[in-house]
Amino acid sequence: MTEQRVQRRLAVILAADVVGYSALLQRAEEATYAEFERLKRELIAPSLSRHEGRLIKTTGDGALVEFASPLAAMRCAVEIQDHLASGGGPLGLRLRVGLNLGDVIVGQDGDLYGDGITIAVRLEGITDPGGIMISDKVYSEVEGKLDVGFEDRGEQQLKNISKPVRAYAVVGAGAHSAPINKLGAPLSLPNKPSIAVLPFQNLSSDPEQEYFADGMVEEITTALSRFKALFVIARNSSFTYKGRAVEVKQVGRELGVRYVLEGSVRKAANRVRITGQLIDAATGAHLWADRFDGGLGDIFDLQDQVTERVVGAIAPAVEIAEIERAKYKPTESLDAYAIYLRGLAKFYQYGNRLATTEALRVFNSAIELDPDFALAYSHASHCYAHAKTNGWFSGTANEIAEASRLAQRALELGKDDASVLCGSGWALAFVVRDLGVGTGLVDRALMLNSNLAEAWRCSGWMKNWLGDPKLAIEHFAHAMRLSPLGRWLVDIQSGIAHPHFFLGRYDEAASWAAMALQDNPDFQAGVRISAASNAIAGRTGEAHETVVRLQRLNPALRVSNLKHVLGPYRRVEDLARYEEGLRKAGLPE
Repeated sequence: MTEQRVQRRLAVILAADVVGYSALLQRAEEATYAEFERLKRELIAPSLSRHEGRLIKTTGDGALVEFASPLAAMRCAVEIQDHLASGGGPLGLRLRVGLNLGDVIVGQDGDLYGDGITIAVRLEGITDPGGIMISDKVYSEVEGKLDVGFEDRGEQQLKNISKPVRAYAVVGAGAHSAPINKLGAPLSLPNKPSIAVLPFQNLSSDPEQEYFADGMVEEITTALSRFKALFVIARNSSFTYKGRAVEVKQVGRELGVRYVLEGSVRKAANRVRITGQLIDAATGAHLWADRFDGGLGDIFDLQDQVTERVVGAIAPAVEIAEIERAKYKPTESLDAYAIYLRGLAKFYQYGNRLATTEALRVFNSAIELDPDFALAYSHASHCYAHAKTNGWFSGTANEIAEASRLAQRALELGKDDASVLCGSGWALAFVVRDLGVGTGLVDRALMLNSNLAEAWRCSGWMKNWLGDPKLAIEHFAHAMRLSPLGRWLVDIQSGIAHPHFFLGRYDEAASWAAMALQDNPDFQAGVRISAASNAIAGRTGEAHETVVRLQRLNPALRVSNLKHVLGPYRRVEDLARYEEGLRKAGLPE
């Protein structure tokens, strides 16, 4: 049998794809798909035909084309980009185009393979949106033959290409004079916080760490996507920036996001360091930054830890930034989401009666504007829990029914939203006293989003009420690891004091309560457990002083009505011990 010879030929390859196609699909799937199909039919296909281009392969948002002549390929590329730059469609779709002249392998099926194609694809990947990038071989053939100019971008080290390739960006006069800056308006921001996770830089000398850096970004993107309150750009769109030096503000404009997360991975010996920073794309301000170190032997555990900590930090940082922005919006321009954010600002003033009342009013206003706003219902129901734990809740049938109605409506609208499940589950367990249903909802929230610190906090309290203090401590500790400086820290520290109390560790309980009260001396759950723990530990003077403060905060509180302020404890002995501690501290019967 004679060996079949590999067939080769010289070819000009054009590689193109749509900028931000995945993000556009997320915003307007049918319109984006229809517009791209129209452009392919009415613009791209006729242009290829006029310049004798042969379509090799198509993907969802791109194509590979072969031309016999570099000049024909350039004319085709410029023609298409000029049309799009002049407003070629209602969505302002933009392409990146890469051109290379090189040797290719011809397969038996007619497909082309080899570095000639790979270089074209890599050039397209580093092209500015709306632009054309060509290799030096194409440049040498077309320079001076078209009414365009060229910007020397120097030698580029392209992925999987052994030798650097000198690249040129196409610029010029006429319709094509600004392929980067005149390609339609920036994407409008969605009506909720939006974020893109850029490819992490591999700062190691070891190219094998590239997979780890890419995997890290994918994990973080997936984890952030579980937060229904966030609009997260898909990985495919974010990775169009891989290997390119771009400004964060440009990324924000091109992807239509307000926040950008960028980072790096560096390996040295058997250690790896990962850094991350969250940036406001509109202002360039840094909102959060951190670094993480670990051993390569535990690289996948380290990846999980980094993902967990980054997501646990980013979600609150984004929410805080959004609340601050909403505060300064003119009242008359507020939409339901902006009103909801103002409600959150009041809601998080935990322990402030007027703020909680105002938060409930604002959440109801958001619901009036958008009757399908699940999170607004959930937080409104949570306001009743705020009032109950602080003794501002009369406990009438009407109040309990309203808290239940709000929680149930939230669940109807957001049954797959972890934050909704958590908030509604908390209200149903604590206010309505349906601990079984509430616990099930919080458990489901953790299944949907294991990075939600608030769900771990709620779960800690619920495990405590169910009589499992050791598991409660574990869940509170997980909440604090995810959000070590978050708004719920005082509640978590107070929460950890409670299971220690029920385990008979009164000194540890008092210590955790003291930490909570350092930040908020009037936090009633912390004041209560501090008094009870110190009393049973024999520090009656300190316990009595604390009860005096407790009576000032809640004058109506008595040992006999304590159970109406506390959670739904399943074990009678737990409630009895709490009552005993406060009785010894001096709380009236």
